[in-house]
Amino acid sequence: MSPITMKRLAFLLLATACALPQVGTAAALLAGIAFSLAFANPWPAESSAWSRKLLQISVVGLGFGLSLPEIWQVGKSSIGYTIIGILLTILIGSLLGRVLGVRNNTSLLVSFGTAICGGSAIAAMAPVLKAESEDTAVSLATVFMLNSVALLAFPPVGSFFGISQHAFGLWAGLAIHDTSSVVGAAAAYGPAALATATTVKLARALWITPCVMVAAVMKKTSQKGVVPLFIIGFLVAATIRSLVPSLNAIWGDLAAIARQLLVVTLFLIGSGLSRGVLRKVGLRPLLQGCALWLLVSSVTLLAVIRGWIA
Repeated sequence: MSPITMKRLAFLLLATACALPQVGTAAALLAGIAFSLAFANPWPAESSAWSRKLLQISVVGLGFGLSLPEIWQVGKSSIGYTIIGILLTILIGSLLGRVLGVRNNTSLLVSFGTAICGGSAIAAMAPVLKAESEDTAVSLATVFMLNSVALLAFPPVGSFFGISQHAFGLWAGLAIHDTSSVVGAAAAYGPAALATATTVKLARALWITPCVMVAAVMKKTSQKGVVPLFIIGFLVAATIRSLVPSLNAIWGDLAAIARQLLVVTLFLIGSGLSRGVLRKVGLRPLLQGCALWLLVSSVTLLAVIRGWIA
């Protein structure tokens, strides 16, 4: 058996193992990162494509675990500080970028990704800014690295401060970049945290559309914002659960399958953190991303602990 065949077989076995309920989100992410750094992902392009697809399917499946009244209550209460948080994050991030001498488009993409929804927000905004591929790649790599740290660090920090599952869900949904890491960290903290974090994050992701539209007007481009389809799917799933409560046992099983599918997704996402990605991230964009993320995380955690956000 050739080395490449053995590597591919090992990769497939690890990915399959992540489908087992005994494997958690943090373990899957670490396994993916460790494999990629040690042996290199044998299917980098395919893993990236499938991780996006599986993430969207997972998010839709998680909708079967929530009812519409639950989603409305959490989403309604988070609108105010979501708007304030997005505006302040973009403003402070842009200022940090100037101070550190980061390329303008890279700085804006890192700030926008931190403010709303990580990679999805960056991908939506890049065409509007007419960003070069290097700007997009560096900002995505920066956000990706911080996502990995957040997924591993947030649950222990939440336990240290003894915050409730609902409070943790708010914190994760507001302070972690990508939906995958938000859901992964919240799932590790508890089911109530997962429900809150998913709703808050998806409500936040809806702001990609108006932000892209405003940026398009300011930049005088024809790019238009659209609502991500997986958010619509999430709401449809929650609607089905709400309309047919007699099948709640089935809806619960579907939500459980979605949570485990997310674990597989995180393995694939972790396998994308290659040595090439690490080399691509320059010091200045990384400093900007770290400083902005630490500031947002700390302030949000303080607001949650003090009860300013509930």
